[in-house]
Amino acid sequence: MTRPDQPANDEHAPERDLASPPITAGRLLQLITEQYDTLPRQLKRIASYMSQQSERIMVDRISDIARECEVHPSAIVRFSQRFGFSGFSEMQALFREAYTDKATPVQNHQQRIRSMIANKSQKTSDGALARDCIDATLAGIERLGLELDDVAFTKAIDLIVGADNIYVIGVRRSFAVADYLVYNLQHTRKRIHLVSGIGGSYREQMRSVQANDLVIAISYTPYAKETQHCLRYARQQNADSLILTDSTLSPLAKGANTVLLVNEGSSFAFRSLSATLCLCQALFIAVAYRLGLQIEEIHEQVGFED
Repeated sequence: MTRPDQPANDEHAPERDLASPPITAGRLLQLITEQYDTLPRQLKRIASYMSQQSERIMVDRISDIARECEVHPSAIVRFSQRFGFSGFSEMQALFREAYTDKATPVQNHQQRIRSMIANKSQKTSDGALARDCIDATLAGIERLGLELDDVAFTKAIDLIVGADNIYVIGVRRSFAVADYLVYNLQHTRKRIHLVSGIGGSYREQMRSVQANDLVIAISYTPYAKETQHCLRYARQQNADSLILTDSTLSPLAKGANTVLLVNEGSSFAFRSLSATLCLCQALFIAVAYRLGLQIEEIHEQVGFED
């Protein structure tokens, strides 16, 4: 029973420290995933950031992480202590040890952005801003290549090839990706449906989903509610699910048949879509190869000749 002077939630409750801190960054990220559901709300924000931006931790300042997560820096310290570290610096050292030997594009880009913001006396040219956006895009694509899970990717191809019907949903900025994936998959002989929600008709467009169908959901933080609702309905119908998202902590990832992770590069808080589009193109090419499609078949539009 909660005492009158005790908060109703565990936001400020003492953190449960581990006996000793994890010995590798990979093990720490695994522990974060395992314990995510037990974390207080503020620490969940930090956990999501750690999962999505692991390569940035070695160059991030505690104030940077606090700002991105919309928490006080003391919450970062509590988070570190919960996982057995004395403080943020000790936890950060784990990531520096893991990534020091490879300065990634994500880290280089983050350092350059920080320098540009700090040096307010130096005017940034239009061309420099454009190149910064390009560099952010390249960083996201390179990270996708480094971190792509081959096993999960093969499982995704299995699901697409084996599905009777394929429903693709992406809301707001993810809509362009969903539409592009639908366009590609329509070059196969499979029945492909874009769940656009036009006129608020998500429920109506999902009503025909059934077992042996596949729902492909694309969503990134803060994870569109519409996408979550459609996915929940699909699971009630025993349909399979393929998720494209940015973290294993994503609410869409729970219960999915397979998950493909994409962490896009960002420039001045604007995230690219290029890595996700690249992944969708790779999915289609692998599906076309598996189905034995010829290039001529893909481009031929029977019945629509001039």
